Amino acid sequence: QVQLVESGGGLVQPGGSLSLSCIASGSMFSRYAMGWYRQAPGKQRELVASISPGHSTNYADSVKGRFTISRDNFANTVYLQMNSLTVEDTAIYYCSAGNIYPGAYWGQGTQVAVSS
Repeated sequence: QVQLVESGGGLVQPGGSLSLSCIASGSMFSRYAMGWYRQAPGKQRELVASISPGHSTNYADSVKGRFTISRDNFANTVYLQMNSLTVEDTAIYYCSAGNIYPGAYWGQGTQVAVSS
């Protein structure tokens, strides 16, 4: 069982930046595929970005060029740097881990609100 704890959410103005972090328990972190998902009110949860154990990354089209996912295997942490935020980025952001793809383990989520 992997426990994931997100941090870094908050309120930011349009055009601003936020950095999310997710720290994982256990010694298997480096072997997991990690991902950030988000769920906006009334919408389905969607994959925002993922990163493989080998650091290959994948992004939703809506965040390409604005968001960057990274991982530090020594710190058991995955990050999501979010720049040029828009109101459409407002959502609860979830960290997830899995053996091949993210989705097996979930954090509790952190709220990101973009508003003027």
